[in-house]
Amino acid sequence: MSLKIDLPLRRVVNHTSLTLSTGLLSMLLSGSLQANPQLMTEVDARGAQELRYANFEQWLNEFRRFAATQGISEATLATALNGVRYRDRVIELDRYQPEFVRPIWEYLDSAASDTRVNTGRERFEENRQTALEMQQRFGVPAEIVVAIWGIESNYGSNFGDFSTIEALATLAYDGRRRDFARGELLAALRIIEQGDISAERMKGSWAGAMGHTQFIPSSFEAYAVDGDGDGHRDIWGSIPDVMASTANYLARAGWQTGQPWGVEVVLPTSFDYSQTERLSSAEWSRQGVRALEGELPDFESAALVIPAGAQGPAFLTGPNFRAILRYNNATSYALAVATLADKIAGRDGIQQSWPRGEAALTRDDVKELQQRLNDAGYGVGGADGVMGPNTREGLRAFQRQQGLTPDAFATQSLLERLRQVR
Repeated sequence: MSLKIDLPLRRVVNHTSLTLSTGLLSMLLSGSLQANPQLMTEVDARGAQELRYANFEQWLNEFRRFAATQGISEATLATALNGVRYRDRVIELDRYQPEFVRPIWEYLDSAASDTRVNTGRERFEENRQTALEMQQRFGVPAEIVVAIWGIESNYGSNFGDFSTIEALATLAYDGRRRDFARGELLAALRIIEQGDISAERMKGSWAGAMGHTQFIPSSFEAYAVDGDGDGHRDIWGSIPDVMASTANYLARAGWQTGQPWGVEVVLPTSFDYSQTERLSSAEWSRQGVRALEGELPDFESAALVIPAGAQGPAFLTGPNFRAILRYNNATSYALAVATLADKIAGRDGIQQSWPRGEAALTRDDVKELQQRLNDAGYGVGGADGVMGPNTREGLRAFQRQQGLTPDAFATQSLLERLRQVR
């Protein structure tokens, strides 16, 4: 009897390393699986998994030899890489795409909730001396540092329990950004080599972000600071090191001491929402932009942030908002940090209302919107379900053609209008 097993493998390095369990192999040889497609699928899946693990071991050995040529000692390689496992869960999370595009107001509701504000105030008081010391040293307000701490790990209660080495090794072997992960894995080994942290204590998220404020290894190398003077940069166990490192990151990212991150503003009825350039506060003021409360900050270069279009709040943001974006390049994240920091410090949060009646678009909705814009001649590129700059520009052009406010805010009603285009 001839028997062929077609394994659905994306990468095959060493066929001889494939071993099936004794029970499965005996069923294969007896032919009992031929009439059981469900069990055959199980064999395929188990065989693919076993071969994937075997290939991971070969890849890891090759990486280990490479790391040695980059100056990593055999002692570090042994403690860090011996017993490292391929983590299926890391790949599941890496490839996960949520069905819905979460509205920014829902994210901010969670990120700057009353519970997180109150906890942030408690953590600030518990660490007041350290927080103010780092504020004086780096010029970054203590409430901004505490807010990043709160959003990144809920003040240290959830910074992840994945082994950073295992997570990055898995991503470097099988992730979507393998070269990036490979570089971060090498950086993690250098950190261990330098003695800042042991491989066992190097814990974090599935993506390789580490410690209380979620530094990736290359950011740790560039910005981590020994805040308590013990000779180690420990963003896992030392709050002085956490605060010093986070403040240093923002200072190096261009934080300007004494300036606010921005201010909530009111826009004139005739405002041109297609403007994306940076202007001075005086130039924005001449267009009718005014602060919701008080005066506009004196920014030489400021950008308007209007995340929910003409129906939602607007913000005039300066260099310090851009410094937060260097930490995480998402407008929703930077607004969350700014809002949480303001509330921790006792200032008002966002005052204007969000368009909460607008239903969220699914990823498939966004793809359909992109395809319909393309079909209508607006040329937004591939339909990938991500609202990038090309999609927003095409949406503005469609809104202008329809006599609508060109704010590029994608809604169900706008998608329905596109569906009527013939």
